[in-house]
Amino acid sequence: MASFNCFTLAFFMALSFSSINVGLAARHLLQLPNLPQPTIPTLPTTQPSLPFPSMPFPTTLPTLPITIPPLPNMPSIPAMIPSIPFFSPPPSKTSP
Repeated sequence: MASFNCFTLAFFMALSFSSINVGLAARHLLQLPNLPQPTIPTLPTTQPSLPFPSMPFPTTLPTLPITIPPLPNMPSIPAMIPSIPFFSPPPSKTSP
């Protein structure tokens, strides 16, 4: 248990030291003089139109078969529910 506490303490110390370095790096970047910003090309505002494919559409659809295959025979569910035996509780012991 003590080794787990030691590991946890070392982990949080390493985490705090790394966050200190990140904070110092951010402060250093904020104190740099203004650098020229790169130019980013603008995105087009309209979408180019795509050519519409010319596909022949069928005038009539083929007929589908309407016959339904017969259902398989299912076993019948028994109508009588088996009874569950009920045992009476053991007699209670009376104390004097």
